[in-house]
Amino acid sequence: MVELTIDGARVEVEGGATILDACRAAGVEIPTLCFFEGLNDIGACRVCVVEVEGKNRLAAACNTAVWPDMVVHTDTERVRAARKSALELILSQHDLNCSYCTRDGSCRLQKLFVEYGLIERDETFDMVIEAPIPYEKRLIKGKRAQWKAQSPIQRKTNLCIKCGRCVAACKRLEGIGVWDFVGSGAVSNVGVRDNLGYMKAAGCVACGQCVTHCPTGALSERDDIQLLLDAIADPSVTTVVQVAPATRTSWGVGLGAEDGSLSIERMAGALKKLGVDYVFDTSFAADLTIMEEATELLHVLGERKPDENGILWPMFTSCCPAWVSHAKFAQPDVLSHLSTAKSPMMMFGAVAKTWFAQRNNIEPSRMFSVALMPCTAKKTEVKLPMEANEGIPDMDASFTTRELQRMLRDAGIDVNAVEDAPLDNPLGDYTGAGVIFGTTGGVMEAALRSGYYFVTGEKPADPEAFVFTEAGEGRPWKEASFDLAGTVVRCAVTSGLANAQKLLDAIRAGEVAYEFVEVMACPSGCAGGGGQPIDGTDRELGLARGGTLRGIDRTVTPLRYSHENPTIKVLYDEFLGEPCSEKAHHLLHTEHML
Repeated sequence: MVELTIDGARVEVEGGATILDACRAAGVEIPTLCFFEGLNDIGACRVCVVEVEGKNRLAAACNTAVWPDMVVHTDTERVRAARKSALELILSQHDLNCSYCTRDGSCRLQKLFVEYGLIERDETFDMVIEAPIPYEKRLIKGKRAQWKAQSPIQRKTNLCIKCGRCVAACKRLEGIGVWDFVGSGAVSNVGVRDNLGYMKAAGCVACGQCVTHCPTGALSERDDIQLLLDAIADPSVTTVVQVAPATRTSWGVGLGAEDGSLSIERMAGALKKLGVDYVFDTSFAADLTIMEEATELLHVLGERKPDENGILWPMFTSCCPAWVSHAKFAQPDVLSHLSTAKSPMMMFGAVAKTWFAQRNNIEPSRMFSVALMPCTAKKTEVKLPMEANEGIPDMDASFTTRELQRMLRDAGIDVNAVEDAPLDNPLGDYTGAGVIFGTTGGVMEAALRSGYYFVTGEKPADPEAFVFTEAGEGRPWKEASFDLAGTVVRCAVTSGLANAQKLLDAIRAGEVAYEFVEVMACPSGCAGGGGQPIDGTDRELGLARGGTLRGIDRTVTPLRYSHENPTIKVLYDEFLGEPCSEKAHHLLHTEHML
């Protein structure tokens, strides 16, 4: 342990701790911008500086390690002046258009500007500069100022503070490195690495982790809200909205509610007030995905053969579009081993515009089908050529959870005053297995629950019997082996494409062997997705939000196995026949092509 003094008080912390760690342990607040715990601590923003006795230069609290008997002052005149000067420099290169920014109210930079008296709201509620700053205003103009409108990830250069958090998120979490610092000196900025010009050329999979880790509005998703509003306004169009499991955990954040406190029935009520015709839960389609994927797994187990390099590949899950895009772009030897089952979102789209449309006498071409997702990559997935009806896309749009929030705020809908509304039938039924799709390991567990039943004819004694453990030091994934009526199935689960790369390398090297592997691009799975709300606290919330889904599985839904979903049974009896039938393959499966 190390003892030091902070603002006159003695503090004891673990060896190797930073000044920021020590200040937080002592309850002393230090402002930060570029810092994100466990991800980025480059000290570039200089707003976390403190005074250390015996040192001439101010120290960045985020990356300066403590030493015995260090004496730190966090609120001297010199410290306050340095922090204000750093903020003034940022403000000179920042487009102060807060009222029109997606991060208004959850922007850490905005909060610091106000705290240090640099900006205030005027009578029209716009942010204005309160006092002159000593630096010339310099904003980027022309094509470099903003990304092309069709890009799923949008970047506004004049909102970037060059903190490097997007750079770190893409490199460390996803192992891709789309972003990097470009230029030097006064003209330095963040851009696509190697001057490639556009994100896809650098391997971008639109996962959105750069967006959720950005402290300002420099990065955001493409806003597609108007597409749904136009459809609602057209009386000849039937609007259908599906809600992903992970979206239900967080949609109230920023709308006056806590994480996980608002039910999906409240969301249904809000959407109905907005004018949406039908609201369903994507968990229904997750149950459908399990029926297909678990059946496919059982077929694959008896047909696996080594590839031309002698590698015996497992079957990989395919419901994460960012992971599938990455496999296409960077892992071509894995592509043919992805499950052919479509994602729950796309399965829902196919079923909605066939079986549901037929049952309700709705012309598929006059149905507008939207998904509310915790994901930015879904915006690219809805554009894939998947058509249950020739010439009619299965899905018309995908919104992030953040877009849902903005849509409700702009419409003036108070979610705390809205009455709950039931999900519509028949695509509103779901099981706990479908709900846990939204958290890491959930797809695997749900598949094993029903896979066990398909093989043995009996449910597992405990639906949570499929327990995974850490794979070992240097192996950022979890693993387990399960006996399915005499067949041992070795399984692995990982999230974050950087972790997935290590798992794939171990498989290629023959160090590990599995039959079934789940990969999610975002840390902690969809619950930590790139389309989730940003509360400005700089915390990774995926695990906590995933825990909410686990709680729903345990306590809210009476059914916990996908094959028990009564509507799934009717769907197969009336329309699909059986899992992996010819019709099911046509509607619910796809080919993953380069």
